[in-house]
Amino acid sequence: MAEKKSFEKSLQELEKIVEALETGELSLDDSIKKYETGVKLLRECYQHLEKAEQRIRKLVKKDDGTFELEGED
Repeated sequence: MAEKKSFEKSLQELEKIVEALETGELSLDDSIKKYETGVKLLRECYQHLEKAEQRIRKLVKKDDGTFELEGED
């Protein structure tokens, strides 16, 4: 199984695909391939964001004003 890219790497690749599609210089077949790759990258980005949101929701404020993840000591 391929290792997942970081959010930043996936987003950077997605931005390059959008730029390539916006030029209008790709063939229809290449445009479709780029679009499919872009959809996969978009899903990866959403997964990264969902995981980050889950971690943030688990943060608990301690009495001293600092934060920690629920269940960690």
